[in-house]
Amino acid sequence: MLYGGPQLLYSLFFGIALSYLSQEPRTRPGIEFCAKTVLRVGVGLLGARITAAQIVALGPFTALIVVGAMASTIGLGHFLARRFGLTKAQGILTGGSVAICGASAALALSSVLPRRADSERFTLLVVVAVTLFSTIAMVVYPLVAQPFGLPPELAGLFIGGTIHDVAQVAGAGYLMGQATGDIAIVVKMLRVAMLTLVVAAVVLTLRVRRNEASSDPRMPLRRPSLVPWFLWLFVAVVALNSLGLVSPDAQRALGDISRACLVVAIAALGVKTSFRELAQCGWGPLVLILIETLWLALFVLGYVVWAADRVA
Repeated sequence: MLYGGPQLLYSLFFGIALSYLSQEPRTRPGIEFCAKTVLRVGVGLLGARITAAQIVALGPFTALIVVGAMASTIGLGHFLARRFGLTKAQGILTGGSVAICGASAALALSSVLPRRADSERFTLLVVVAVTLFSTIAMVVYPLVAQPFGLPPELAGLFIGGTIHDVAQVAGAGYLMGQATGDIAIVVKMLRVAMLTLVVAAVVLTLRVRRNEASSDPRMPLRRPSLVPWFLWLFVAVVALNSLGLVSPDAQRALGDISRACLVVAIAALGVKTSFRELAQCGWGPLVLILIETLWLALFVLGYVVWAADRVA
């Protein structure tokens, strides 16, 4: 983008501005293709950013803290969903988007969760909220971490383990220094790598509960395969990248293609909705996402401050 800022949010707004195209028979098939197939390709190619060596380099304890923070955040969303007038599936969607990788995770999870009349509208609201909070966190979190005098490895863990979007992680991390930025990116990649396991776990849960879900007319259940094809693509790209079979130029190219696919997909979803429809979701989802964001930040910050005190 010429003026910087979150590309996915810009593409969403452009899509909403062209929402009249969703009623045009000539454009509807292309919009559906972009909102579904192109989306899945973009998620699958996220694996180009990750290698197994990056994950191993973090060490088991760091990985355990990151996974614990993610799992508790998703669990919090699931637990609090009913209290905000949402379904448990919507709670998983909000929690997963906050815990994993923001808008990308929201799009991936929404593609396998039960479909409702307001599914796409709710997904777009989640994308807007996590992008907004991620941008705020990029500015605020370095200021929060600075008074504690954290070493680069702990500062990177805090930044990479809490901010939703990869771009905002990079912005906040490198603002605190080169070493902090490098570690923050690797920690963030661990969260992105967990996307495959979380989506597969959601699909498995849906399969186990398919009889109950299919009896609820409000939540008709599709019967997806245990591991959707775009997750196999994700795993394959990570494996090839880990084996050194993907050159740096190819990694950048695949990363750019992935980002472009996600931008196109979110624009297509924007075409299928409007600001009025987004407003119908109410304040509940926004408040829930804010609570999940604060929980994730406090969870990781509590650990890094404790660890810094022990080192000192």
